[in-house]
Amino acid sequence: MQPALTAALRGVDVAVIAEVKRRSPSQGWLNGQMLAADRARGYMLGGARALSVLTEPEEFGGSVADLVAARHSTGLPVLKKDFHVDPLQVWEAKAVGASALLLIARGLGPHLLADMMATARDAGIEAVVEVRREDELQWALDGGAAVIGVNCRDLESLEMEPEVHARVIPLVPVDRLVIAESGIATRTDVERLAALGADAILVGASLSRAESPVEAVSALTGVGRRQRGY
Repeated sequence: MQPALTAALRGVDVAVIAEVKRRSPSQGWLNGQMLAADRARGYMLGGARALSVLTEPEEFGGSVADLVAARHSTGLPVLKKDFHVDPLQVWEAKAVGASALLLIARGLGPHLLADMMATARDAGIEAVVEVRREDELQWALDGGAAVIGVNCRDLESLEMEPEVHARVIPLVPVDRLVIAESGIATRTDVERLAALGADAILVGASLSRAESPVEAVSALTGVGRRQRGY
């Protein structure tokens, strides 16, 4: 039996992971009055196959309570999005019901990343390993990562670098799942990423701002996947 997030992302179309995100360090408040449960239900009705929830309170205005509310209101797999830097946080993510947690390769380095991935396997929770460079991708693959996130935003400068998607996504082996992150707002964006071989997209700011989460997610669904390497 496949883990919940992995199973949700497999399909003939590019899967949409919709994010509950009140605030962004690069854009400020997106939707300060958002109710996580209501927003998550709207995403589900629009066709989202999984959710991402920001749980970091200072920069993103999130909380673990948002994750719990989103999970209970939809039953969809939920990615816990935070800066996870200690193996204890892996067990905490599992305890609050997350299906997966984010591990940022650049912030961890190869050795701590390997330790965190091993802890995730012990805890029975999936790890989405976020990379931006070829060496970071290799760290993830060496550690056995099944799901790779490719983020085109430089988390230090907060600048967007779309060429990161074009450079790194095609390098992910076809037996792994790859999620394109950041800078995604339109169906044209999804089609471009599908052509590169993305299996899924993670969309935060544009969906969080949307007046109708149902319509906003629906507009991004139904784009066919293309196998990498072809």
